Amino acid sequence: MPIDNELYDRLGGSWWDEDNPLNLLHGSLTPARMDYFRTVLRHRLGGAPARLKALDIGCGAGLLAEEFARFGCEVTGVDPSGPALAAARRHAAEGGLDIRYLAGSGEVLPLEDRSFDVVLCCDVLEHVADLPRVIAETARVMKPGGLYLFDTVNRTAASWLLAIKILQDWPQTRIIDAQLHSWEMFIKPRELAHLLQRSGLEPGGLAGLAPRANPLAALSALRSARRGAISYGELGRRLDFGQVRTTALSYMGYAVKPG
Repeated sequence: MPIDNELYDRLGGSWWDEDNPLNLLHGSLTPARMDYFRTVLRHRLGGAPARLKALDIGCGAGLLAEEFARFGCEVTGVDPSGPALAAARRHAAEGGLDIRYLAGSGEVLPLEDRSFDVVLCCDVLEHVADLPRVIAETARVMKPGGLYLFDTVNRTAASWLLAIKILQDWPQTRIIDAQLHSWEMFIKPRELAHLLQRSGLEPGGLAGLAPRANPLAALSALRSARRGAISYGELGRRLDFGQVRTTALSYMGYAVKPG
């Protein structure tokens, strides 16, 4: 069964609403990603990327684009979902943030060559139709010396159990009645490293990303969200996504375009 990427059109307009299942990505995943990305930025750039041009590929409603705008970056977000982009523009305006949002896909970025210092791509690579082309397009729009920040889901037994069976298939715990993921589209780190190198990007470090909540407490929270007893934003906070030692479930990482 193919992934239902049209759900981002159906739900993207209210992405920032705590009761929207997509808001699960914000509860603890946004802070977890940003903690890791800040560490990488300090290591590679010597601090916050103020005044640099940043691109968020598959930006959705702007969860990470807004974080980089608050750094002082000049941020562009690209996404194929019109409703998600409308929500992103509205929320940025409400927060007084100047972010440029464009309609487009990772396979065909509507942007010039060598135009961004930092490119981020989170919760996207495991959804795209043509992963090699997305990586090639990413490399094309990066400046020499540019930094690529990403996360994705590993293709392992652990990801099959959590991301497919628990979060998607089982009626008592699934996030939404839709096909969110396909296990076959998950990406092993060595596969992604090969694609990065093939497009002229040098892989850097990796870090595991996973829920840190007690498994029984996590299952209880999933069932509570499914019943409507707690919001999906609260579910995200209770799952306590963060950096872990193993990359068996999902992982964050970075790569550099040689300058």
